[in-house]
Amino acid sequence: MSPASPPLPGLSRLPQTHFVFVTGGVMSSLGKGLTASALGAILQARGLTVIQQKLDPYLNIDPGTMSPFQHGEVYVTDDGCETDLDLGHYERFTGVPTSRLSNTTAGRIYQNILSKERRGDYLGKTVQVVPHVTNEIKDFVRKLEGAADIALVEIGGTVGDLESGAFFEAIRQLGFDLGRERTLYMHLTFAPYLSVVGELKTKPTQNAVRDLLQLGIKADVVVVRSEVELDKADEAKVAQFANLPTSHVVNCPDSDTIYRVPVTLHNHGLDDAVLDHFKITAKKPNLEGWQKIADLTTKPPRRVKIAVVGKYVQLGDSYKSLNEALVHGGFPHDTKVEIDFVDSETLETMEEQELRTRLSEAHGILVPGGFGARGTEGKIKAIKYARENKVPYFGICLGMQMAIVEFARHVAGLAGADSTEFIADKGEPAHPLINLITEWQGTHGKHKGTEADLGGTMRLGAYEAALAQGTKTADIYKKHLIRPGMISERHRHRYEFNPAYKDQLEAAGLTFSATSPQDTDLVEMVELKEHPHFIACQFHPEFKSQPLHPHPLFSSFIEAALKNSSLL
Repeated sequence: MSPASPPLPGLSRLPQTHFVFVTGGVMSSLGKGLTASALGAILQARGLTVIQQKLDPYLNIDPGTMSPFQHGEVYVTDDGCETDLDLGHYERFTGVPTSRLSNTTAGRIYQNILSKERRGDYLGKTVQVVPHVTNEIKDFVRKLEGAADIALVEIGGTVGDLESGAFFEAIRQLGFDLGRERTLYMHLTFAPYLSVVGELKTKPTQNAVRDLLQLGIKADVVVVRSEVELDKADEAKVAQFANLPTSHVVNCPDSDTIYRVPVTLHNHGLDDAVLDHFKITAKKPNLEGWQKIADLTTKPPRRVKIAVVGKYVQLGDSYKSLNEALVHGGFPHDTKVEIDFVDSETLETMEEQELRTRLSEAHGILVPGGFGARGTEGKIKAIKYARENKVPYFGICLGMQMAIVEFARHVAGLAGADSTEFIADKGEPAHPLINLITEWQGTHGKHKGTEADLGGTMRLGAYEAALAQGTKTADIYKKHLIRPGMISERHRHRYEFNPAYKDQLEAAGLTFSATSPQDTDLVEMVELKEHPHFIACQFHPEFKSQPLHPHPLFSSFIEAALKNSSLL
């Protein structure tokens, strides 16, 4: 388990880890992960250490092979685990690194159990949901013991979902195993506002609390999401049906920005209710940092527009960490970042003047990661526009690969340059600039062979990169090095730049500004020296950006976009 945040002055570590189990009722997408993360940030501000975990009831082993349209972004941890996007919330709000012990699924739980059964670990016993599945879940949760003062464990889905039954039974049992003085059940519900009659209805919340009670779990704190503020009478009604003091019914009305949620939840008493249940005394929190960035988001002195040219733009959660990292990049410059999502497929059929019109209002252009050939020619056209018109450009993963391809085609004279990833759609490229690493040099790092399952062919997790001195990249990172000349960033990709073309592209003016220290053939970053800001990276810096600590690549990109907009 990655280390938890250090305790703040004035509070010693608790003798045992206390567990908060976060469940949801009424409907999905209420924001369990965001609520848990905001609570974690408040508890940190009160001097406690926190760690977070997500239990997902779906049967996929992990979300690595799931479509972004189906599941949203796949978040990647330092140790190379492909996880739920809620882990991004956890890290952004608390700064505590997540790991493979921060997320599991029903699929992985059953995979572990069936592997044990085949090995004979159960000694011929009938393998059942209770106790074998529930014990496997409990064992996973209890790995957080000793990692922090408070462990916040979120159960995905909604109470009553068929697939989540074993998870609810497991956390019910943990209440007895750990003792009720060390466990708290926090139930997130929804109170709809009926504008026709001008009333906020608490009946769905009452039903959700009762549904949880039928599973043997009594909510200790109820967080009620709503469009408008609950009045005292509504809170009293919920408290009565939940058998709780009114101070343990916490309203979380819609906020103008997610970064105000820690302030909102504190003002409504969530952290006080949690500490009251655990009988913990802690100092008052200082949430000025959250208040400042929330105000900046809603009342910014200036704005800048960034065109994100991608292939999954129809679902905002497909680029969740990226979107948030762009917003973070504006904070050091007192700027709100407005994101203009551009479907890269639509650019493919546009004439040059039409494309110019579509991108002309963007102060910067970002091309994110992705898989497959669809929309890549549109990305290349957007990159060419940014390069030729001196528009600040930032490429990430596939965005770096396509930047290299565009430069090779239109500057280095390598007609037909492309990636071998697209052979099925475009045919064999005349110049294979981007290849599976196994196609040209064998296995590196955590790479698996091409015969492995899709989920096992990726370069995943944190890898170090050596910066080339005298580059813009080195200057951007100068205050963010893990040691002299070195950085560490998270990766999620199968294809790499083909080093056979390195000398030719360097001669044409492309700078390779970061490479792998283990193998300099692995290119991590490129840039153009004669461009105001043209930087691309093979890794995903968005996974390490936090609102209170923006990633330097995003901050520098927004700074360049501001200069391009004449606002800086």
